[in-house]
Amino acid sequence: MSVKIIKVMEDVLGANDVLARKNRERLDRNGTLAINIMSSPGAGKTSFILQTMARLKQEISIAVIEGDIACSIDAEKVSEQGIPAVQINTGGGCHLDANMLDKALNVLDLKGLELLLIENVGNLVCPAEFNLGEHKRVMLLSLPEGDDKPHKYPLMFSTSDVVLVNKIDLLPYLHFDLDAFRRAVTGLNPDVKIMPVSCTTGEGLETWLDWLRSEISRRKGVKA
Repeated sequence: MSVKIIKVMEDVLGANDVLARKNRERLDRNGTLAINIMSSPGAGKTSFILQTMARLKQEISIAVIEGDIACSIDAEKVSEQGIPAVQINTGGGCHLDANMLDKALNVLDLKGLELLLIENVGNLVCPAEFNLGEHKRVMLLSLPEGDDKPHKYPLMFSTSDVVLVNKIDLLPYLHFDLDAFRRAVTGLNPDVKIMPVSCTTGEGLETWLDWLRSEISRRKGVKA
């Protein structure tokens, strides 16, 4: 008896990519830069987004999409700062996908929106596989997670445009080899930008903000 192999994941990703392209085209028409922010749970994504918002909201128009398995705590924190926020609850799903982003974009007013920050579900596996239609991928790693994560989760690091090493203020207290980490990441992804940052001390945040400003300016030139 012959065995039939059903490539379910291939079909799922194919359908997702079609919708992701439509999301990207929609964002481009409005001149909106979309950043997909990924990390493990507890790495500091929400704190990092709040710090980014606080420093940029007087300069540019920002909106945030929060992805979580349940609750709306993070979206409420964003809204308290006067920034439009959309909460996506995946109901157990370990990542956001292009269909979820499409639904969130329907809620937001994209006209004149310069920056869209998307906080993906805390997970170092699935979010790296699903294209949302974002322009850039940013991976946030916190120092307490250890410097071996690029070896354990190579896809996440190899598909990211920026790797932020968060909680860098803890470096004197942890056994984290920053040089070895850099070598591991650039070995997977030679073009990646690595930025040590701290939401507590503010270290490195201006470097991150300068990169964002540059990307936003570039995106305005792409607007159809």
